[in-house]
Parts: sequence; C-alpha cells; structure tokens
Amino acid sequence: MRSFEKLSSLKDYIPLKRSESGGKNIGLLVDGPNMLRKEFSLNLDLVRDIIAEYGNMRVGKVLLNQYASDKLIEAIVNQGFTPIVVAGDTDVYMAVEAMELIYNPNIDIIALMTRDADFLPIINKAKENGKETIVIGAEPGFSAALQNSADSAIILKSENINKKNE
Repeated sequence: MRSFEKLSSLKDYIPLKRSESGGKNIGLLVDGPNMLRKEFSLNLDLVRDIIAEYGNMRVGKVLLNQYASDKLIEAIVNQGFTPIVVAGDTDVYMAVEAMELIYNPNIDIIALMTRDADFLPIINKAKENGKETIVIGAEPGFSAALQNSADSAIILKSENINKKNE
C-alpha cells in the first residue's frame, strides 16, 4: 500500500505540458514529390508558422518517394517533421494517413499540403466527419476544386517565401 501512495504522488512532481494557446489540434500531411520542388523553394518553417495561426500542429508528416535524397530527409527531420519514405506512389499512402487523422478524435483540423485534385475525396470525407480542412499549395497547378472545397486555402507565393527568408 505504501508503494501505491508513492506512485500516486508522482503527479505532484512531474510537470505536465499544457497547450499554450488552447487552440485546435492540427494534423498536417505534406505531399513531398508534389510540393518540395526546386521551382517552389518552399520552407517548411514558413508552413509551420502559417499553421500556427490556426492551432497547434500535433502531427506533421512529409511523404516522400524512394528517390528522396538523404539530405532532403535530414532537412525534414531537422525542421521537426516526420519523413515517410514510400516505395512507389505517395498519393495512396497519403490518403491512408489522412483517413487515420480523420478518425483520430484528438485532431480537429486536417491540413494537406498538395496541389493535387486527387485528394478532393479526403477533404470531403474530413468535412463529413466534422473536421475543419486546410489546403496549402503553390502555383502553377494548384487545383481550384481543392481550394474551393476546403474550409481554408493557402496559396504560397514567391513573395511569401522571400519574406520568410529575409
């Protein structure tokens, strides 16, 4: 009985991390082959800052194909994201990850960083299940259907990227 008393008193000594902003929890999935291209020169720190305006990023995964360089994977890890290397097409794996987020009761907002209209059913399913949705993309090729279906659409432009780097 005495050891149980010690165990129950541990809660007084262990600091619990509390949410600073009390905001909503966000799950972000990044379509690496579609978005992490040299012509966009996107910075994941900028994306993290944008997402922070909507709530707390609890899940941040970047899906990559088997051709991703070790340097890219290391950069993703250093920016606090989880790289997932997929053999073959990343779209199917990203859809599976998105469905897991949709049915996760701890996630309030589903954010997809992609330009691909193939993810339109994911946005619709998330909304059917009471989740807010955000799409983040870049031009050219950012699907208008995807932008119009999501609750929020963020278009990353070169001037936004340059402001972050100044």
